[in-house]
Amino acid sequence: MEEMNQTIVTYFIIKGISDVPQLQTPIFVVVLLIYLIALGSNMTILHLVSQDPHLHTPMYFFLGNLSVLDMSYATVSLHRVFVTFISGYNIVSYLACIVQFDVFASLTINELLILTAMSYDRYVAICNPLNYHMTMSRTVCILLASFCWVFSFIESLPYLLLLVRYTCYTSNKINHFFCDVIALLKLICSDTSDFYILVFTEALFITVLTPFMLTFISYVFIITAILRIRSSSGRRKAFYTCSSHLTVVILLYVSLTCQYIRPSAKDSLGDIKILPLFNTAVVPLLNPLIYSLKNNDVKSALRRKLKTLQ
Repeated sequence: MEEMNQTIVTYFIIKGISDVPQLQTPIFVVVLLIYLIALGSNMTILHLVSQDPHLHTPMYFFLGNLSVLDMSYATVSLHRVFVTFISGYNIVSYLACIVQFDVFASLTINELLILTAMSYDRYVAICNPLNYHMTMSRTVCILLASFCWVFSFIESLPYLLLLVRYTCYTSNKINHFFCDVIALLKLICSDTSDFYILVFTEALFITVLTPFMLTFISYVFIITAILRIRSSSGRRKAFYTCSSHLTVVILLYVSLTCQYIRPSAKDSLGDIKILPLFNTAVVPLLNPLIYSLKNNDVKSALRRKLKTLQ
């Protein structure tokens, strides 16, 4: 059943990051180290946000949500790499593969929404500071975060329902390290134009373009407000509070654009795997590092925590 000609599949064979046997161990070690550092750094951020009273603010509440997302994001996409290397078992059932795609898609949507909520938080903090605590109350933050989590899972359902309708596959070998939608669509032998139409209409305009435009508009107002500040030190301080979030936003949108929006002629074995590996492993590692290195509040909270452990 490994090679088929237009038939129904009950399982898939995950080919992994590389087909070269000599590279399997080095890649596994590198990916495992990146994953463990990403997991540890995000858990540190989450612990600091939950335990340090100085970080009990809306901005860090959303940062905690972002850390949970990054840990989930990396685990969902990379766990098959670890399972395959340790056990040698690279077969995944059809149901498990579809579920992995759906969870990964919903987490991606959720991250875009959480970053949009964080941009709104920065907009209120800089453009309307007198009403900040009233506008970004605890109830509002919980409602915003809850909406992001619930809406992202609802938004991924149309793609899941449409994908399960495709039962005809040319092969059950997925040339990837997880059940990514691009790799799955390449194996479907029936017409997938309706899926691409759904992606173009719903995903591009609702899932991606709307969060991007809301974030962009927020930063237009933020930058305008910062430029109106008379003192240069005040402008630097105001921009510094947004720099971490803006860096993470740019990193995520650029990585997603490079991974999913590129000419089909450039699709290759290396290209299709390196880009998702960067997006699913490196980005969750960089996000907490960016907030740790560029945010004085997080660095101060980390120093206070280290002092209590001495």
